[in-house]
Amino acid sequence: MDLGLRGRPAIVCGASRGMGRAIARRLAAEGAAVTMAARNPEGIAAAAAAIAAETGAAVIPVAADLTTEAGRAAVLAACPRPDILVNNGDGMPPGDYRDWDREAWIRALDMMMLAPIGMIRLVADGMMARGFGRIVNLVSRSVKSPQAELGLSNGARSGLVGFVAGLSRQTVARNVTINNVLPGIVDTDAQRAHVEGLVAATGRPFEVIWAERAAANPTGRYGRAEEIADAVAFFCAAGSGFVTGQSLLVDGGQYPGTY
Repeated sequence: MDLGLRGRPAIVCGASRGMGRAIARRLAAEGAAVTMAARNPEGIAAAAAAIAAETGAAVIPVAADLTTEAGRAAVLAACPRPDILVNNGDGMPPGDYRDWDREAWIRALDMMMLAPIGMIRLVADGMMARGFGRIVNLVSRSVKSPQAELGLSNGARSGLVGFVAGLSRQTVARNVTINNVLPGIVDTDAQRAHVEGLVAATGRPFEVIWAERAAANPTGRYGRAEEIADAVAFFCAAGSGFVTGQSLLVDGGQYPGTY
């Protein structure tokens, strides 16, 4: 199915690996002109070159820390008129709330709430003026099914989702939608880092925790980064203009609720 993205300028944040890289590849395969941003210069350059070679799309790498104004400005300098923005970035490691001081909370808010809002602030008005925009925030199932050890993520990412809930109703009349994708357990480096944090906290073997988490999912497995990318691509599609302010769980059915 043609998603209507050919030639659309797109920004994908946190795109050097994992789900961000899979999203950049998916949009590039649809013909979008993708600007990929991440902090590591070598990593983002290599990822962009690989995707460009594979898809034949125009792909621009930008090394930038999106928690800073300078980093966000560098991305917009490379792609000043984006039609698509995918916000994605690292989370905070698991831990105990007793150990999280004010500095940890501010760092979490900068990474998972304020940086995405800063990117939205830079692109939303231009999208509305041009009459097309698709903004997708890669968040986490933790905003719907909180995990105690992920309290920093529970709080900061929920703040982003709450902000989007209001803004998305203001932008949609100009064909600018804002939605969220909530991944569950996905086989990525970030998931391995999360399990390593649980190993440090519990002393249990990595292989045991990894296998238990897969077995607890109704699918019996971890998700693939490409499955998350497909969900993001749906929200980016030209035909998705009547869907806004929504949070889509992509978690293999692990969330136990009806709604």
